[in-house]
Amino acid sequence: MRLRVLAVGARQPRWVDEGFDEYARRLPGLELVALAPGRRTRGGDPRRARDDEARRLLARIPDPHHVVALDERGRGWDTAQLAARLERWLEHPAPTDLLIGGPDGLAPAVLDRATERWSLSPLTLPHGMVRVLVAEAVYRAWSLLQGHPYHRDGAPAR
Repeated sequence: MRLRVLAVGARQPRWVDEGFDEYARRLPGLELVALAPGRRTRGGDPRRARDDEARRLLARIPDPHHVVALDERGRGWDTAQLAARLERWLEHPAPTDLLIGGPDGLAPAVLDRATERWSLSPLTLPHGMVRVLVAEAVYRAWSLLQGHPYHRDGAPAR
């Protein structure tokens, strides 16, 4: 499996790093690429920082990669839908990159590069937490595809 999470925000609390690392250990091929956020100044235009982040994100994505942008305006998927998507991503000859933006989200150029847009929730979530949620959701979808008991579908025990 070749799946990268490209996330703006280089320094995260220890619990974020440990949470992501836990799922990355369980799911070989899940990789985190953290990029420093663009410089923001009081009274400055946040679009300038977001555009800087966009340039650096896009520079890390080779042309054949399949790109999924984490975006509040994206589509929400339940676990079975994510598993079906993950299965297609794994069949794609190039790796899949999941992009998490900085404090001001992803720039239009990054959203344009994405093949899909995924919304975890209509809530605004801390970006570090999004890393952990994405890693867990992908691991859960993968475990469903593998028939692993990690995923419970809510059916009553027999």
